[in-house]
Amino acid sequence: MKLQSPQFQALFTPGLRSVAELFEKKNYELRIAGGAVRDLLSGMTPQDIDFATTATPAEMKEMFTSAGVRLINNKGEKHGTITARLHEQNFEITTLRIDVVTDGRHAEVEFTTDWEKDAERRDLTVNSMFLGLDGMLYDFFNGYEDLKNKKIRFVGKASERIQEDYLRILRYFRFYGRIAEKPGDHEPSTLQAIKENAKGLAGISGERIWVELKKILLGNHVNHLVRLMYELDIAQYIGLPLDGNLEEFDRVTKNIQNLCPKPMTVLTSLFKVKDDVTNLDLRLKISKEEKNLGLFLVKHRQELTKAMGPEPLRPYQDFIMDSREASTNSKICELLKYQGEEHLLREMQEWTVPSFPVSGHDLRKMGVSSGKEIGTALQQLRDEWKKSGYHMDKEELLSCLKKL
Repeated sequence: MKLQSPQFQALFTPGLRSVAELFEKKNYELRIAGGAVRDLLSGMTPQDIDFATTATPAEMKEMFTSAGVRLINNKGEKHGTITARLHEQNFEITTLRIDVVTDGRHAEVEFTTDWEKDAERRDLTVNSMFLGLDGMLYDFFNGYEDLKNKKIRFVGKASERIQEDYLRILRYFRFYGRIAEKPGDHEPSTLQAIKENAKGLAGISGERIWVELKKILLGNHVNHLVRLMYELDIAQYIGLPLDGNLEEFDRVTKNIQNLCPKPMTVLTSLFKVKDDVTNLDLRLKISKEEKNLGLFLVKHRQELTKAMGPEPLRPYQDFIMDSREASTNSKICELLKYQGEEHLLREMQEWTVPSFPVSGHDLRKMGVSSGKEIGTALQQLRDEWKKSGYHMDKEELLSCLKKL
């Protein structure tokens, strides 16, 4: 099959044309690899494009250097990756390789010129395809067929692919949520292989797990996939509570559809107590902002709710005004998503936090001189301002001070 879609044609920038010319002159094969091929075949424009080649890193370095092309970021070189910069564009190109030794996290590689051998070491069939610069598809493991049928399968034996890198368990879930049409369409042998190898995730770094888990939480079929993590004994190895609140999780994932939540907002619905957030942080090393959001939601999801009557948003607005912290507005928006309050969320996003119109300087001009008195008076005026729904202006507040 030959691909000639507009998305494919759009890749041919002056930079790519120059790279292709250099490889052609040297008779080195160059193809688009992995995820970019999957996206192009799905009619999408890829975010990142990885290239694969029969040229070794040394051959690429010599070729690019001779042509005066700048090379950047040499960290990938031992794994076979060279990054060249042409026409203000970076091109990441990796030599075809075979995994010689794997320990479930990293691999020692050997370079090859065999495209099928390279495809064999990739995780999923939909990620194992190559695309020539002429649009020709090279598909050794029926990846295109699986993509059309929205099936997620490991390349070859699932257990072998998983044992090469246990993170592939979570990558399976991530791509299932991205590509599969309905929940529960798994091959029993795949689920069995995942269950048998789940413990291997204990040796994977928290940061790598969190990157995958965040994507799963924002993908399709999330409640199905998280339930599977519990059924297949994965949860305990990736920082999730042993007794996660799956009923609340199901409820919140329905609430939150189409509201663009943060991953932590979705995940917090599994947590029953603050310690669940702390334990997640110990395992996954989440950011301070993510941890604070989780703690905030666990603390306030029950008690901070909309008011009855004409001002349903008022409790949330009062909370923001009382906290006087810049990050509170964002946390309140996540709380509204968690609670499924779509209408109130829109109102909150349009609401501008008002500035308190009176300062200590205003009070000094009125003859209030001691710092303690100024502090007391400002608090009294702030209370009056709050009662007015933050509508009173400076003059009204200062006239109010005379009565106080």
